[in-house]
Amino acid sequence: MQIAKDTAVEFHYTLSEAGEQIETSTTGEPLTYLHGNDSMLPGLENALEGKNSGDKFSVTLTPDQAYGEYQEGLVQRIPIKHLQGLGNNKAWQAGMSAIVESNQGRHQVTVVKVGRFNADCDLNHPFAGKTLTFDVEVVSVREATAEELAHGHVHGAGGCGH
Repeated sequence: MQIAKDTAVEFHYTLSEAGEQIETSTTGEPLTYLHGNDSMLPGLENALEGKNSGDKFSVTLTPDQAYGEYQEGLVQRIPIKHLQGLGNNKAWQAGMSAIVESNQGRHQVTVVKVGRFNADCDLNHPFAGKTLTFDVEVVSVREATAEELAHGHVHGAGGCGH
């Protein structure tokens, strides 16, 4: 089956910038998404269109195809209690990535400066302004279920968790 609108896709990727690896999914579970439903980077989704299970390819995305251009002055003071993703660290520090929930959804931010109750955060995505290369291996492609289409995301083996 080919990747097309409303298919559930699993793939592994290795992400790099200027030949230096940034992250990979190959040591864990593949990434899953619902194709054609605005849940993937547009440039990567376009490159996946028409691919089949087992296909391997590389695609290089410019900032406008990925996370956008870096915008100066996008620093905002956010209460520390609203930062998510501290993990096993004891305290937030400059340079750490955090997740913030807003009325526009979840956003990844970078902590710039930490105070007692607030943190100044760069609202640009950490990969904004970067030309990125994805090495991709398509693991599986199947038709999405009616429930997945209604919810707008792929469900795992155990079904929907919400």
